[in-house]
Amino acid sequence: MDPVSHLLRMARVMANLDRHCLLGGSTKMAVPQRQRLEAQFHVLLEGECQLLMAGAVLEMKPGDFVLIPSGSPHRIITPGQGTMHTTTEVAGDSFITTHSSDGGSPVIDLFCGHYAFDSGAGAVLFRSLPDPVHVALGASPDSDRTLRMLSTLMRDEAQYTGTGTAAILSALSTVLLAMVLRATGGSATEALWTAASDPRIARTIESVLKDPGADWPIERLAREAAMSRATFLRHFTHETGMTVGVFVTRSRVMAAAELLTSSDATIATIAGQVGYQSESAFTRAFRSEIGQTPARFRRDQRGHSGRTTPPGKSLIP
Repeated sequence: MDPVSHLLRMARVMANLDRHCLLGGSTKMAVPQRQRLEAQFHVLLEGECQLLMAGAVLEMKPGDFVLIPSGSPHRIITPGQGTMHTTTEVAGDSFITTHSSDGGSPVIDLFCGHYAFDSGAGAVLFRSLPDPVHVALGASPDSDRTLRMLSTLMRDEAQYTGTGTAAILSALSTVLLAMVLRATGGSATEALWTAASDPRIARTIESVLKDPGADWPIERLAREAAMSRATFLRHFTHETGMTVGVFVTRSRVMAAAELLTSSDATIATIAGQVGYQSESAFTRAFRSEIGQTPARFRRDQRGHSGRTTPPGKSLIP
């Protein structure tokens, strides 16, 4: 299985399309804080707008996708002159349709939703991403072609709103996330470690994700990338936004969280399977990333999976 599909499967991602926004000019829409283990997303199909978050301003254009892993509150503002308008909402069976309060003609076509993920691999994955993630899916011919097909399907389903609409929109939103996590080069405003543009670095990332329990000294990874130690370290940090040590630890913790959830193996056994020589060292690393000991995490997963594992099955087989 490829790295992005593997990560989404471990993270137990469940997508929800919350609203279809057809906003007129000079309109502001407040997007509130999400619950823990939830991250908002926006995909702009037509028009231009701004996303304001904690003092930062993102200029969104057609084909742009923004993911907010922290779930932080933010605002969407459309261009225009005069008084700023608020929004009105019409609730539907599958999602909310949002318009400008003045009833003006739409200047943007925006889909908004959120991803729910588990408290193990999902929490580690989303916390490891830039906040926010801003990707121009229309920047490359391949992603632009796929986005156009998805846009047509999303609009058709938004108009149809019949049996199965919620499930179809959820699946299409998951496809968008997979496209974002593999976006490379100039399409992403910040480095995404899931989509290293340097194939040598991408190869080492895939190797660690496939076998996190192996011994991964820097020298071995540098050899695999055909680089000197110093060059490899410099390129790896540039491509991923993190050190090699942090990446290996997170990869191991994500794999361990999956094993703690899906198997009855002892914690000591799982520690060895993901590359730790002692249970105590594993427990320290796991608690640092997850915020719980492995034993507590396993109890919580089995005790109330309805919250720590989002309802429904993962859309990644």
